[in-house]
Amino acid sequence: MGKGGESIPDEEWERFLREAEAGTKGAPEEPSARARMVGRRLREETGRPEPWRSHQPARRQGGKGWYAVGLLVAVALLVVALDPGRVAGWFGGGGGENAPLAVESKRPDQPPPTEAAAQHPTLEQPFRGSPAAQWGDGTAGIGLPEARATGWMSKGQVAQALEKTRDFLAASSLDPGVLRGERPRKAIALINPHQQDVQDYLATAFRAPGRENDPLLLFSRFENTKVRLVGEVVKTRGRITYREGKRGAVEVTTDVTYVYPAVRAAAGSDEVARTIVRREVVMSWDDPAKVVVEPGTFSLVSYKVDTTNGGCDAFTGYLTPEFGAERAASRPGDGPEVDPYDRSTSMETRMREAGDAGCGTATRS
Repeated sequence: MGKGGESIPDEEWERFLREAEAGTKGAPEEPSARARMVGRRLREETGRPEPWRSHQPARRQGGKGWYAVGLLVAVALLVVALDPGRVAGWFGGGGGENAPLAVESKRPDQPPPTEAAAQHPTLEQPFRGSPAAQWGDGTAGIGLPEARATGWMSKGQVAQALEKTRDFLAASSLDPGVLRGERPRKAIALINPHQQDVQDYLATAFRAPGRENDPLLLFSRFENTKVRLVGEVVKTRGRITYREGKRGAVEVTTDVTYVYPAVRAAAGSDEVARTIVRREVVMSWDDPAKVVVEPGTFSLVSYKVDTTNGGCDAFTGYLTPEFGAERAASRPGDGPEVDPYDRSTSMETRMREAGDAGCGTATRS
């Protein structure tokens, strides 16, 4: 499966798939949305991936918003929009004035520091006044762990799975075409096509986005007729971890914060607003002897998403940053205050603290 690793011959992959389709005894079973609804009995069986969606999301509070929460058991959306009146301060420097931070290798124990004086972003320095000024560019800001033999994979196979995981993050959240609103074909191609309920979600999300089928849960997209990104750099900070999962699979968790600077699409626009998206995606690189999966693809286990200044209860399928005029016309949210740059809190904790709150307040952008 790549340089330095072991590979499973194409003939073996084809045999697994043929036996699965023919119902051969002992063949790997294909993931089934209906089967995954069985619950405990299903979990006691072997040969099927863990459920990625088990319940419908809790009802979000209505109204014009700032910070909306939608929760599945392991699938959540948290949206935060900026309230400039709550700005607590700004991290010093901008552009290339500060030395870049080392790649994140573990969860920090505190949020990034702030300073009293506000330094606003500009077209020349879109990350000015933000901790992201010291973050990595694109995938350079995403920590990749050392590979080791895990589950059914050799060290070389794990290394390739980790690289493909980072490829998915790039294709879903950094690809210039996808950011302009194009369909994320490269990212979708990495998702196990035999996870039928996931495929149904993906088809619906791009055809008719809504509360339950929002493409922004997995992908970053802007409507290019309304906004455009500033420059070619997206700042990132985060890390990838892995462990042995069910049935010997290699379960990979990604926790990454992306910072997107944008201006209005109209010619001559120069007001820069930042949209900040933090995603935790858990994926399973399954053993093809136990689960029907195409070579080089993963099964989606769960995701959690936290978005600042990307729209609240606006299920258009696009991130919709607000600029000064829109923010001035919006009312403050009734949810908790959140620092979107604070990575010292896990996504699980953040979802739990937010609970069923409506739209809340970001302390900085």
